[in-house]
Amino acid sequence: MIGIYRNTYKNIPALTVVDSTKQDEPLPVFIYFHGFTSAKEHNLPQAYLLAQKGYRVILPDSAHHGERDDELPKQELNFKFWDIVYQNLKELQDIKDELDRQDLIKDRRIGVGGTSMGGITTSAALTMYPWIQASAVMMGSPKPVEFAKKLIQDVENSGISLPLKEADLDELYRSLEGIDLSKQMDKLYGRPLFFWHGDADPVVPFEHSYDFYNEAIDQYKNPENIRFLREVGRDHKVSRFAVLEMVNWLELVL
Repeated sequence: MIGIYRNTYKNIPALTVVDSTKQDEPLPVFIYFHGFTSAKEHNLPQAYLLAQKGYRVILPDSAHHGERDDELPKQELNFKFWDIVYQNLKELQDIKDELDRQDLIKDRRIGVGGTSMGGITTSAALTMYPWIQASAVMMGSPKPVEFAKKLIQDVENSGISLPLKEADLDELYRSLEGIDLSKQMDKLYGRPLFFWHGDADPVVPFEHSYDFYNEAIDQYKNPENIRFLREVGRDHKVSRFAVLEMVNWLELVL
C-alpha cells in the first residue's frame, strides 16, 4: 500500500509518498517542486505513480506557498519569485542532508524534478549539486536570465510600476547567471535529464527548453540520457501523458 505522510525536513513542510511497508528503508529518492502559486498536494499523482515503482517521493512546500502561505498580496508575491527559487535551492540541500542523516537514500540514487517554477529550480540545481543523479523539468526554463528579462518586460508592458531600479535589475541578472544552466552546460556531466513542454505555453516560453535541449544534446556521449518531449498545442498545464512519460523515463535512469 502506498502511504502519504505529512512531515518536515529541517522545518520545511513536505509530503512523503512511499510504499508504507518500506518507509523506513533506504530507497531511491525523487524530490519534486511545485509551481508558482501551487502547493505540494497538487503533485500527488506523479508522486503516487513513482512510489508504486519503488521510489520515496518528497513533495516540499516552497516559501510563501501551501502550509507556508502568509497571504502576501499577489503583486508582492510576484516580485518574490526569484527569492523563492533561491530558497528552494537552499532547502533542496537541507532535505537531502536530512535524508542522508536518516539513511533513507539507497545507493546515492536521488533525483530532482518540478513543474514550472519547480522546473526552473531543478535546472538551476544542476549547476550547484553534482549529487543529483537524474532530473525532470516540466515546462520550466533552463534559462533564468532570459526568463527574468521576459518577466520584467511583461510587468512593464502591463503598466505596473517596478519596485526595482536599473542597478537592482543588473544585480539580479548577474546573480542569475550563476544558476543559469544554459551558460554552464559543462555542469550537466552527462546526467539523465528529461524535458516536457507544451509548444503553446503562454507563461514559460517553449523555446527556452527546446533550444536548450538542441544545444545540450551535443554535451552527451550517450544522447539517450537527455530527452525532450514536445506536446503540440498544449498550454501551461502538465498533461497526464507528460506525467506518465516522466515516470516511465525515470524508472529507466534512476
